[in-house]
Amino acid sequence: MTAQRLLEVRNLRVTYGSGARAVPAVRGVDLSVAAGQKLGLAGESGCGKSTLALALLRLLPASAKLSGEILLDGEDVLAMKWGRLRAVRWAGASIVFQGAMHSLNAVHRVGEQIAEPILLHRKTTPAAAKKRVAELLQHVGLPLSRADAYPHELSGGQRQRVMIAMALACDPRLIVADEPTTALDVMIQAQILRLIEQLVAEQDISMLMISHDLAVLADTCDRLAVMYAGRVVEEGPAQAVYSAAEHPYGRALSAAFPRIGDIGSRRAPRGLPGDPPDPSALPSGCTFHPRCPVALDACALQDQELSAVGEGHRAACVHAGAVPL
Repeated sequence: MTAQRLLEVRNLRVTYGSGARAVPAVRGVDLSVAAGQKLGLAGESGCGKSTLALALLRLLPASAKLSGEILLDGEDVLAMKWGRLRAVRWAGASIVFQGAMHSLNAVHRVGEQIAEPILLHRKTTPAAAKKRVAELLQHVGLPLSRADAYPHELSGGQRQRVMIAMALACDPRLIVADEPTTALDVMIQAQILRLIEQLVAEQDISMLMISHDLAVLADTCDRLAVMYAGRVVEEGPAQAVYSAAEHPYGRALSAAFPRIGDIGSRRAPRGLPGDPPDPSALPSGCTFHPRCPVALDACALQDQELSAVGEGHRAACVHAGAVPL
């Protein structure tokens, strides 16, 4: 029986600017997150991951033009009126942003900032909001005394825990975590990832986690999607995409990180030369072909659509389904 889809993105396109200066950042993305599921979204910087995340709750600037559908519990976010959209933010879906110090207000105590969405969306009393703040801080492993601290008085890991507490404040059904551990050291990163995983499981929350680190996503999520130049080029079960990617870009992302116990990968980690293309000057055909080690002449002429390569596993490559190269 197929799990109910909490989030479904259909043919989402996001462009910045207009006319001849229009720059495509997201190009026809289809994604879905089932109730209680954790979906990881991977890709290099500039591939459109954060634009996609912000588009889910219409947090992009006015210069961004969106088309397609973003169905949250069956309701199209792009068609919502502002009053309904404000009600959905925090209460229906919330976001943990990449840099906590840039997201928290430097002149307000963190307890006040956690309480703000509670007071706004639950229409509760300050005393009840304060009690909820205490519960949330306990959930994320912070003492109640930290509620009176200003952001600069907390460590990076503590600030990220505050951001997670804010995201959980109104009991959303979906959390979008946009690179939540990028600025943290590896020990704190591991703690935050385990915390997110535990809270998502305990509260039966769906999650879309965004990262450039395929290994982190494979360890944390049920399914993975790989983005390149604004498109999803591969998606499937997390371990299948990480360990046996069918798209050359997915294989390159996986091979870029040394693996414990693999001496060869530690001494000579394989990466990928060059950078993702400028969205304002995308190459013809498959946008990955200029960097692809197995590109054919036809790849420069025609792009590939996602096609099935296994159970619940799809890839957009002319070699998909063939013996790994």
